[in-house]
Amino acid sequence: MVTAKNHLITRDIDLLKELAKWNAVSVSISLTTLDAELSKVMEPRASRPSRRLAAIEELCAAGIPVSVLTAPIIPGLNDHEIPALLAAAAKAGALDAGYTILRLPYAVAPLFEAWLERHVPGHKDKVLGRIREMRGGKLYDAKFGKRMSGEGPLAQQIKTLYQVAKRRAGLPRNREEVARTVGGLSTSAFRVPTAQLSLFE
Repeated sequence: MVTAKNHLITRDIDLLKELAKWNAVSVSISLTTLDAELSKVMEPRASRPSRRLAAIEELCAAGIPVSVLTAPIIPGLNDHEIPALLAAAAKAGALDAGYTILRLPYAVAPLFEAWLERHVPGHKDKVLGRIREMRGGKLYDAKFGKRMSGEGPLAQQIKTLYQVAKRRAGLPRNREEVARTVGGLSTSAFRVPTAQLSLFE
């Protein structure tokens, strides 16, 4: 699986299309927000939302299986966009979608706090409070099985919202196709080189 958040991935459509013929590739496009201004400060070096949706459309039109990763979900900042994100992804042709809750390990936490203060100061206390609510009072909990989704009522609320929004968006689009092309890629066409290649041949 190839994960990308930039329209530049479409430059490799010819290669990805060939791999897709052998069920040897799928692409996951990261889609965090539909708000172009928020996207600009969250991921300043990535393609804007409209370009990521265009990439989904172009990849799907070429027969390349595409899913969407709405990550990170930041409670109090972009979690309200979940239904719109999934509806837009489905309209663009995505087969399925998944999410993760924001993780703030080690030195990431103070950097994120400073980012909130600089870019969305009015949301800072709400966002940090909700993260702590989902992390047992801390900004980060490395507990296996919970670090990607959080715990407690708020985490369950986001999970339920996500499930309902996926269903309304018609995702997964085709469970059999998703299982085959996204969840079960094949290595049957892979061949181990028989001799070491030379840089000078």
